[in-house]
Amino acid sequence: MYRFLLTPRWWGINLFVVLAIPFCVFMGTWQLGRFEDRVQTHDAAEKQPAPGTRPAKPIDELLPVDTVTSGRPATATGRYADQFLVPGRKLDDKSGFYVLNMLRTDSGKALPVVRGWLPGKPGSTAVPAAPTGEVTVTGDLQASENAGTAGVDTAGGLPDGQLGMISAASLINLVPYDVYDAWVTLQDTGAGAGSSADSGSGDKAAGALRPVPAAAAQGTGLDLKAFQNLGYTGEWFVFAGFVLFMWFRLVRREAEAARDLQLGLVEEEAAASEAEAESGKSESKDAVGSGTV
Repeated sequence: MYRFLLTPRWWGINLFVVLAIPFCVFMGTWQLGRFEDRVQTHDAAEKQPAPGTRPAKPIDELLPVDTVTSGRPATATGRYADQFLVPGRKLDDKSGFYVLNMLRTDSGKALPVVRGWLPGKPGSTAVPAAPTGEVTVTGDLQASENAGTAGVDTAGGLPDGQLGMISAASLINLVPYDVYDAWVTLQDTGAGAGSSADSGSGDKAAGALRPVPAAAAQGTGLDLKAFQNLGYTGEWFVFAGFVLFMWFRLVRREAEAARDLQLGLVEEEAAASEAEAESGKSESKDAVGSGTV
């Protein structure tokens, strides 16, 4: 009754099933592994001491920025150069902007330093002047921003002196010197930030800079991407079950048609036509399903 499984048409169906099911299981297992990796990274980050409580180190010793060094206090010595305002940044649910200055170090490279945050819009709020002369800053290390970072403006068209994304790729086109692929945010806005303590009464009118908290390193939390991996795991295993279900359904229909033919319940040509029609419909469904996978 099941000799039809050895026909050329069924060899193609069987080959598809044999290849599709392991592929779906492999992809589901891979997505599950990605989710477990994110969980382990999150647990490891929770067990480690807060990055800001660790001793400060020179910026060059902490690069490149990763999940371990992100948030660590970094020190650098140099002179403040170009200043940029980063609009569209919120602090405590209030709209404002970052004040960013390029710190040119003795190595020739410049480190982007966020001296603090001010409410309002750039151009309508006075900005405290940056300290002059050589300064040594200590700030929490952060990785360059990307298009997925909250508050980033990728539309472009900002006025001169404004910056939509804090990254070496964005700054290298605006300044004539090399830029570190990282930035720091000062937590002590009274030291090297240009606050009223440094610049006198003029800064009082401008308003005191507020420190910008360091953001957690990307990939260390159970964010939406982690649960997307878990959802994809379920989808791939469902696809594997669907392929197996459709194969059993096709076999059953074909076996029933062969049995009816043996019992003389249907004529041979009618049975063959019915079996081919059912197989054609099922193969079309399989093709749609495999295209979705």
